[in-house]
Amino acid sequence: MNSLPIDDVLPALRDALAIRHEAVLEAPPGAGKTTRVPLALLNEPWLAGQTILMLEPRRLAARAAAERLASELGEKVGETVGYRIRLDSKVGPNTRIEVVTEGILTRRLQEDPALDGVGLLIFDEFHERSLDADLALALSLNGRELFRDEQPLKILLMSATLEGERLASLLDDAPILRSQGRMFPVQMRWGRPYQSGEFIEPRVVQAVLDALHDETGSVLVFLPGQAEIRRVHQQLADALGDRADVLLCPLHGELDLNAQRAAIDPAPAGKRKVVLATNIAETSLTINGVRVVIDAGLARVPRFDPGSGMTRLDTQRISRASATQRAGRAGRLEPGVCYRLWSEDQHEGLAAYGSAEILAADLAGLALQLARWGVTPAQLVWLDVPPSAAYAQAQDLLVRLGALNEDKLTAHGQKMAELPAHPRIAHLLLRGQDLGLANTACHVAALLGERDILRGAGADLHSRLALLSGEERARGTQGGVQRARQLARQYRGYLRGRRRRPWSTPTTRAGSAPCWRWPTRTASPGSAVQVAPNTAWPMAVPRCSPRPTA
Repeated sequence: MNSLPIDDVLPALRDALAIRHEAVLEAPPGAGKTTRVPLALLNEPWLAGQTILMLEPRRLAARAAAERLASELGEKVGETVGYRIRLDSKVGPNTRIEVVTEGILTRRLQEDPALDGVGLLIFDEFHERSLDADLALALSLNGRELFRDEQPLKILLMSATLEGERLASLLDDAPILRSQGRMFPVQMRWGRPYQSGEFIEPRVVQAVLDALHDETGSVLVFLPGQAEIRRVHQQLADALGDRADVLLCPLHGELDLNAQRAAIDPAPAGKRKVVLATNIAETSLTINGVRVVIDAGLARVPRFDPGSGMTRLDTQRISRASATQRAGRAGRLEPGVCYRLWSEDQHEGLAAYGSAEILAADLAGLALQLARWGVTPAQLVWLDVPPSAAYAQAQDLLVRLGALNEDKLTAHGQKMAELPAHPRIAHLLLRGQDLGLANTACHVAALLGERDILRGAGADLHSRLALLSGEERARGTQGGVQRARQLARQYRGYLRGRRRRPWSTPTTRAGSAPCWRWPTRTASPGSAVQVAPNTAWPMAVPRCSPRPTA
């Protein structure tokens, strides 16, 4: 097993978790935290044979992390190491390390607040501050306080760019451990400032062509979303012509497994890759052979619009922390180069960190889960408290959907909360079932939950339903249609009550009710630390397609 920088702090981490039930680990890109830490803690005496849950913010990263951990043990995924993500899982009876996405943990907590059999929760890449990660942390802390007196659940927060002191304060002054990174020097090449209304694609394409001419190695290009990836891919294909030595590899969360692996795996001998990625490649993933990064400096993030009550995707400038993460990808294996397509002056004006999703997101799902948990936000511990106005609006929506009545969860709301879907989608599914239209409701929900399977083909819902039902053949959209069909099947399974999760078996302690039935709550409200969201400087956002895609 190769030596990694994180190895130097593993003894201190073991000691910290032997004494305390919380710890914060800061480790820059390339330190090896994702692939070393779970294995290093697996046989600790305090774990006592229990399992480790490690949370990853993205499905691709979760699956890749599980594969790497299993390979370190010389095993296949599903043996000692497994994963659970949306629409896919590989676990077995002997699995002791489960890599899961954050929404999976939230649902598991609702069914088993004590997390019986779990000894350690690892929140990887916590700096991304997704809404699901904040909710999962708040619920796990509360569940631990109520149910884990005898054998407390240990919690480890780790990331490449953390505000360690804030997190340590949240976790009762938990110890902070810092690892050095292993990154070779990266030369920065700055661009000119973006102009108002400028399309980013021509500048990105020219930078890629320059890098292929001037530098060696594969190229990783960061773009805000799939629309830009498609356009850059087409323009590069036209510019490169029949050059057989360059492989163009898109990389985003909606690709099938084979396409994702093609982007991550090393290029064949004598060839170079140009990987066109969203911020999915910013953390957790290692893309072999890359020594050149081209960063457009943009990311597409969800923003809740209180006026419409819906979430839209906004293209925004990344933070300095994200820019550092992206540049670091060029220096993982050897000295590299990073083309930043903005000026040094603009860089100084970027926000230091990205703002937490909870401060600008649709809180309907969070409000439903808290109602199911039986608490208000004030009774939980948060790094950033859910904004009161957005939370009130979310509750109002739940009342209109029939999920809440005088702040109490209704029977309909309980069924909604048990479905792994946004409250609007869950309501649609349940109403469809009540009307005898469950199959149609599942197809409509799948269409709303996935990206458009007929991009640019108008707004005819019937043609899309015909594709899902098999009445029409899919042409050029097979991957999207298959994902939508799989999601529709999953929804049908949930509505029929046939999809039991392995952790849903009631666990009854002597003299107590099953662990998901709440006792009378006596826990005092947790203290909260609240900061204002980062404010990014104004910029001209390049024009996007009418329907934004991430």
